[in-house]
Amino acid sequence: MSASKKALSGNHEHARPNPVEGCPLTAAFAAIGGKWKLIIIYWLAESPKHFAALRKAMPGISQKVLTQQLRELMSDGLVNRDAKGAVPAPVVYSLSDYGRSVLPLVEDVRKWGRAHLSR
Repeated sequence: MSASKKALSGNHEHARPNPVEGCPLTAAFAAIGGKWKLIIIYWLAESPKHFAALRKAMPGISQKVLTQQLRELMSDGLVNRDAKGAVPAPVVYSLSDYGRSVLPLVEDVRKWGRAHLSR
């Protein structure tokens, strides 16, 4: 099993700590901030995807960074990891119900980005 598969196979039921205790903005940025997390959420909103499909949809992301971002999204309860059947099991990532609660924000950021590009 590769290191990235081992890293993703662990149990991630514990939410990561808020960098600034009690601050909702830092909690939000820790959970969905950065270059890739909203993009990962956007692609998983379309449909559940295998790791390779996510890499293909985001050609600028490295395997290491995608692994890390998925691990953090799982830790925060936004993404589910499902491995069923054969060995090695095909792993599929999907948005959790909690992850779907971010979709209105993703859509608003997408709309703002489109307007920003056209100004």
